[in-house]
Amino acid sequence: MTAVEQQKASAFAAPKGIPEYFPPESAGFAHVRATLEAAAERAGYGLLELPVFEETGLFARGVGESTDVVSKEMYTFADRGDRSVTLRPEGTAGVVRSVIEHGLDRQGLPVKLRYAGPFFRYERPQAGRYRQLQQVGVEAIGVDDPALDAEVIAIADEGFRALGLTGYRLELTSLGDAECRPAYGALLREFLAGLPLDEATRTRAQLNPLRVLDDKRPEVRALVAEAPLLRDHLSAASAEHYAAVKEHLDDLGVAYTENPRMVRGLDYYTKTTFEFVHDGLGAQSGIGGGGRYDGLMATLGGQALSGIGYGLGVDRTLLACRAEGVAPWSEARCEVFGVALGDTAKRRLVVLAAQLRRAGVRVDLAYGGRGLKGAMKAADRSGARLALVLGERDLEAGTIGVKDMVSGEQQAVALDAVLDSVVAALA
Repeated sequence: MTAVEQQKASAFAAPKGIPEYFPPESAGFAHVRATLEAAAERAGYGLLELPVFEETGLFARGVGESTDVVSKEMYTFADRGDRSVTLRPEGTAGVVRSVIEHGLDRQGLPVKLRYAGPFFRYERPQAGRYRQLQQVGVEAIGVDDPALDAEVIAIADEGFRALGLTGYRLELTSLGDAECRPAYGALLREFLAGLPLDEATRTRAQLNPLRVLDDKRPEVRALVAEAPLLRDHLSAASAEHYAAVKEHLDDLGVAYTENPRMVRGLDYYTKTTFEFVHDGLGAQSGIGGGGRYDGLMATLGGQALSGIGYGLGVDRTLLACRAEGVAPWSEARCEVFGVALGDTAKRRLVVLAAQLRRAGVRVDLAYGGRGLKGAMKAADRSGARLALVLGERDLEAGTIGVKDMVSGEQQAVALDAVLDSVVAALA
């Protein structure tokens, strides 16, 4: 084994199934996340920074013990106080817990919040399915208004559009309410009881029959192909609510496809339910989704207030951008790169760099005393639009060289005017 092979064999690696984003590719990740967040911020959704782990019971009660998320995918462990805690697998339960704990629902409704960060699920890693997934989410809690449902969906759509994506579709349905769900559940259980399901699936059918409709196995999908649809058994109130949501989406110009067989992977959804799908991603085609949850807040000990929200996958949205060849971001580390020739010039250039940064310009410098050729190679790798070259003779003349890294043209600019000159050139 060579020295290089030995080093690789002994080196640490990132945990399996967890993507890392590093320059220059990380520029795309940062842009996608910021764009999705900005769409929510423009609609008045305030930032909520959630804990990365919570009491395990929060997710067991809020998400649903019959879901794959709770039964198979959570990272759960005992802390040093022998308390069971879980790395957050999704955001809504934590947001609702925070709203209840801090009384945010007593300060005016709806409570409109946004969040972003990593979530954790123990899944079989594959393209687009990670054990640490990055999401941007919103929740609007306290008002049951179809117009609010449409707003939430439109915000997500606007985020995708702002990135330049066009190859996705919005799938929409209604999962009914407390009036129609029990009768439909009984009807679906009766249908499932007549199928040759395995024991585990039969148990799931008793806990929550909708979970069986969410089964991804082809043999189960074939068995439930003729299952009764909830869309055909909605209560009058649910049907009216669903119709109003579609009218608002039509008014907003948000295109959608109705998918009456869609079942989200979390138990708390009611009424409006939706998913954004991108066919350029293969099997893991969902890039985001969400819905309304009428009973979740009461389940977690709060007021009986309704809510609606979504979680958008930053990782998968970035993959969608790559699939479409969309890259509305720059991978440049900086806009200006400074090259100093000599110690006195370096001192002056360090000050100039700080002044430019205060003016909002991204600036880097050549450190380590490298020569002009090596420093200019570093300037080129940085992606900077301009290079500032300052030597001892330039200092004596009171000028600095400003080089356009695209055209290669360089001109001498007075040192006392270079700050305004650079800012104007980058505007």
